[in-house]
Amino acid sequence: MAMAETESERRRVIVRNILSKEECEELELIHKSCSTVGYRPNVFSTTLSHLIATNSSHFIVPFVPIRERLKEKVEEFFGCEFELVIEFTGLISWARGASIGWHCDDNRPYLKQRHFTAVCYLNSYGKDFQGGLFRFQDGETKNFAPSAGDVAMYTADSRNVHSVDEVTHGERLTLTLWFSRDSSHDEDAKLISILSQKLLHRSDKVPQLCLPLPASSNMYWFSPNQASPDELGCNICWARMDVLGYDIYYSQNTSSALDCSELLLEPLQLARGDNLFHQPFANILHALQVVQFFHWKASEFPTSKFETEASKVLHLSQSQKENISNLKSVFVKNNQLAETVFRPVIINEKEQQSFSWANFSAAVTAWEDYIRKLHKQLLNSLPHWRTHQSIFSCPLDESLEGT
Repeated sequence: MAMAETESERRRVIVRNILSKEECEELELIHKSCSTVGYRPNVFSTTLSHLIATNSSHFIVPFVPIRERLKEKVEEFFGCEFELVIEFTGLISWARGASIGWHCDDNRPYLKQRHFTAVCYLNSYGKDFQGGLFRFQDGETKNFAPSAGDVAMYTADSRNVHSVDEVTHGERLTLTLWFSRDSSHDEDAKLISILSQKLLHRSDKVPQLCLPLPASSNMYWFSPNQASPDELGCNICWARMDVLGYDIYYSQNTSSALDCSELLLEPLQLARGDNLFHQPFANILHALQVVQFFHWKASEFPTSKFETEASKVLHLSQSQKENISNLKSVFVKNNQLAETVFRPVIINEKEQQSFSWANFSAAVTAWEDYIRKLHKQLLNSLPHWRTHQSIFSCPLDESLEGT
């Protein structure tokens, strides 16, 4: 651990490797599966309230132990044990062109409740992104080249004026938490209230397969100038799959619905090259989550020694290819933008070449198991959270095992 710049002030500290590689990758999966256009140009965000709103509440579970750990570290370093609440939790990625000038985190009247900040890097400078360095205006430890798992903790006031350089390549991904001494700004209480309305009134308590529901289409539309939504751009869900080599096919007649956001809610199939995967997905977010899960866990699905099962893959007809091309021109109007913003810095060429629909099919089943497990943990935890009005790690209820 680096020493604080001035021990008497304790205004900032850098802690290395506070998150494991697996934790960083899981949060990256969640962000790339669920994010929307963010609050600044070329920035994308995933909030816990948005996960609940899009029927992905179970994705809150991986955040819980990480939030606890970061809160304990902040309280320990700044000497305010048991005084803080988490005011806001967000996954935030900065793509090429994103930057922010000198500022402090409580620089608006509506932000004065923010007393401390923790910025945890989920990927590495120089490997996953270039540019985007976080800089403090004065004092020691003015900037550092972060690796996945590193965290910067600092007071949110004018003692820590900082900036972020323009990202020049890749996608800089962080988990950012703000902490407050004012309990009226406790994020947990708000989230628990929303979760209770969403989950506790269900007639069944058995963990089900939770399929996501996309938000309004404008929340996923990205253009170089967000102030001009009609400018050539792309749907970020569509673009993230496109850069990984997947096409999207709708079997129904889409000629009258090319500009309708309802299309994002419709069932679809995935294609790759000349092949069409047989299994339909409920909507674009469902397909995106499975794709991102497959690429996260790709090493666990080794190349099959057998040929792809013919029953799982169909050959695309010319009319189907035209359908795919026409829709892509609507949802990815600027292909170069999609490639520049969402294409990974390092492409696993071996993974790309060894792609197998049989392995992908296995990943679909594994994704379902993963989602059910998270949902089970959420159902088990929520009654405890409601009792204590706090989100914390709970032991899994054995009565839910095997459901």
